[in-house]
Amino acid sequence: MRRKDREMSKGFGIEVIDKAVYGVVSMIDENNEPYGIPLSIVRDGNNLYFHSALDGKKVRIFEKNPVVNVAFVGQVNVPEILTAEELTEIAKDKSKAGTLISKVYTTEYESAVVKGKIKSVEDKEEKLKAIKLLCEKYTPAKMDFFNLAIESGLQIINMYKIEIDEIKAKRKKYDVQGEEMKWGRME
Repeated sequence: MRRKDREMSKGFGIEVIDKAVYGVVSMIDENNEPYGIPLSIVRDGNNLYFHSALDGKKVRIFEKNPVVNVAFVGQVNVPEILTAEELTEIAKDKSKAGTLISKVYTTEYESAVVKGKIKSVEDKEEKLKAIKLLCEKYTPAKMDFFNLAIESGLQIINMYKIEIDEIKAKRKKYDVQGEEMKWGRME
């Protein structure tokens, strides 16, 4: 990680993963070309789970090259650090133009990148648990119908898990005084 001053803990990375709406799984295809796809993913312990159709490009890639990276993006915000009056003052002094880059034309963000290996989930109990976790994350208000849906659905999907080998987390965030919170600083 180039910006070590923005590196966050593994625990922070797990928080980003758990609240992210999706993760982008990146892999190398059969032609040695990069291939990435956004997927609905849920974490359980040191594993990430997602489902797919029984066949398709990613299914074939996983069979030949199970090593993947998964990128997750948490909260993103364009901060309002400087007032209109402060911006007007900065505009009068070109030597202060760098402040515009660091405090106006910037984005607060949080992200996590996982490195791991894909494995097909073959154990029926683990597969059922994983699909239930996915449904609880994405359709919690519809869980009354889960058992009925899963009777027919479980046979027509592949379930995969990514065993997490590494999590790298990063964040850019400003405090209430407009100073960047570096080196894992939370307040």
